Amino acid sequence: MQLNTHLKLNNSLNGDVIELRPNYAKISLKTTDTMRCDDEGLVHGGFAFCGADFCAMASVNHPFVVLAKSEVKFLAPVKVGEVIVFEGNVMANDGRKQTVSVVGKVADKEVFSGEFKTVILEKHILC
Repeated sequence: MQLNTHLKLNNSLNGDVIELRPNYAKISLKTTDTMRCDDEGLVHGGFAFCGADFCAMASVNHPFVVLAKSEVKFLAPVKVGEVIVFEGNVMANDGRKQTVSVVGKVADKEVFSGEFKTVILEKHILC
């Protein structure tokens, strides 16, 4: 299956698609020193959110999908060099509106979970 959305993102910041099928996406985000927020090597949570948001968008996989709302939990810290694997599943589909569940794990440890409410627009949001 081909990715149809968010094609111009910098994948080093939001992750790479490693699996894609209807209503499902898996993203791998290798954390780097650019994402570091302190001397201990803690990755700023915004980068985890970025990967999870991209996973939600890829799960819907429409060129005009946008995020309307999210409710997320940061469950454990992530350290520079770790790889977060996000899995997204469309849990509800009401025409133009979808609810996507996203879980992020480092190895077998859950570090992120969230629910993303998306909307498919009729045209690009900036048009």
